[in-house]
Amino acid sequence: MKTLTRRPPKPAEPLHSDEDRTVDEGSGELAGWSTGARANTSSLIRFGIWALLILGPVLGLAAFLSVPRTLGSAQPQSAPTAPPAAGSQGAAGFAQLFVAAYLSAGEGDQTKLSAYYPPAAGLRLEGASQRRTGEQLTVVRLRQTARDVWAVTVAARITSAHPAPTPSIPAGEDRPDPKADAAAAAAAAVHYFQVPVATAPAPGGATGYVALAMPAEVAAPPRITAPALAYGPLRPALPSDPRTQAVTQFLNAYLTGAGGLDRYLSPGTQLTAISPVPYTELAVDQLAVEGESGGEPVTGVPADGTRLRLMVQLRARSQDGIRIPLTYALTLSARAGRWEIAALDGAPTPARIQPTTPPGAPSATPSASWS
Repeated sequence: MKTLTRRPPKPAEPLHSDEDRTVDEGSGELAGWSTGARANTSSLIRFGIWALLILGPVLGLAAFLSVPRTLGSAQPQSAPTAPPAAGSQGAAGFAQLFVAAYLSAGEGDQTKLSAYYPPAAGLRLEGASQRRTGEQLTVVRLRQTARDVWAVTVAARITSAHPAPTPSIPAGEDRPDPKADAAAAAAAAVHYFQVPVATAPAPGGATGYVALAMPAEVAAPPRITAPALAYGPLRPALPSDPRTQAVTQFLNAYLTGAGGLDRYLSPGTQLTAISPVPYTELAVDQLAVEGESGGEPVTGVPADGTRLRLMVQLRARSQDGIRIPLTYALTLSARAGRWEIAALDGAPTPARIQPTTPPGAPSATPSASWS
């Protein structure tokens, strides 16, 4: 008889829904990306960030260097300034030569003048060539009237090769002849000619010149009133005055070669006597001393280091025996009880313009004189 045994039932297999399957699969994938892909992506991102950090400055420097240099400055560039006008000295010499040729020109000299002023080739010239000449030509005025154009004024004395005879005056008559007087005055006068000269660059780096017109005679430059000088009035140079002694000894050595010059100069002053010697003797006639107004005689010398400016008028005898007047402006310096020459001034010293003293303000103390 069989014994029936009951076998236990097989465990039921779990049922998996789509949702469960999705969750289980999700442990290895997310939204289509695997875990390994996510790790690779993170590594690439980190590498890219580091690459940008490293290459950023390099790329920026390369971009800066690649910009054209003309665009490197944002500041507006100023317009180029016009070069300064050149050739003023050359224009002066050119005008001087033109006036010399112009004054001596006569019939047939058009070619000579056209070298300076080309249209002169068609001019009508009268009189014989070289019938008159210009002497002592010198430029007395030079001014710029336009870019590269100069107005040059040349002074000249005109002499005639055949001067007109002076009309004779009958005996017993003393009437003036206006025409003769005018001719004599014109012959002795200095004439002034103004020449317009243009300059321009020439081949070879030189400067070229050309006259824009024939010379025009103009009036003499105006004279001005001489400015007041810093010296007092001229007065006789007394032999007892130490200043007269100092300037006389110095000028004798300077003009006549009498003795050495250094013994009369203050320390640090360097002067050279004129050579060859132009005069044989001299006499100091008058002195004008800075800040001195009275005629009190002076016999003493002030303290060491005192400086004094004065003007000396003298007469020097030239090699032909003629006395010639001369004037010198000197600066003296006191040392060891005597005056020494500190400077041979280039020009007399103008007087200083004193400022107006306000009411109630103390006035300046006048300079003292030494006796």
